[in-house]
Amino acid sequence: MSFGGTVSACSAAVDRRPKAVVMVCPLFSYVQPHKADKAYALLIKDRVSQLRKNEPLSIAPFTPKGDNPIGMGGAGGPGGIEAYNLMKAASELGHTDYRDRLTLQTYQKLAMFRPMEYMNMVKAPVMMIIPELDDISPVSEQREALSRVKGFKREYLAKGKGHLNIATGDGSAEMVAATVDFLEATLEGTLE
Repeated sequence: MSFGGTVSACSAAVDRRPKAVVMVCPLFSYVQPHKADKAYALLIKDRVSQLRKNEPLSIAPFTPKGDNPIGMGGAGGPGGIEAYNLMKAASELGHTDYRDRLTLQTYQKLAMFRPMEYMNMVKAPVMMIIPELDDISPVSEQREALSRVKGFKREYLAKGKGHLNIATGDGSAEMVAATVDFLEATLEGTLE
């Protein structure tokens, strides 16, 4: 899902072992252009600090206003606020493996990541599950990425769903069933 779905597709672009790729609300954009210069200056300042043997600067992925330095993940809008609230809830619930911190250098790596450029290299059949109301990863970008896949591809539009509620509630059973059908048809060689 989200960033993980994008990473899976990029892996399948260079590794021919996967027999199928299922991407659920994949995320393709990480930097809002109007934030780039200020964010990059901060990243360079942090890197210089690390070269002086200081610890990397880490910050929460989203502020209470749903923003972050590079504008990733719907930052500055409803998607960013939704992401902030989800991460805050996970932190407050005390999940043992959850950290609500990112190093600034993580943002630098995201700024350099260009997953859209890998989509035309994916040869395995692809199913992309797109939330109709996604306010974290624009639906238009998800569709553009799917259009770049040269092999078999299937879009599943999750009506009434957003980025963070795609796997729960009404319609989730149908989405899972469609995914299972896709995977079975792929493995049986009966995709249409």
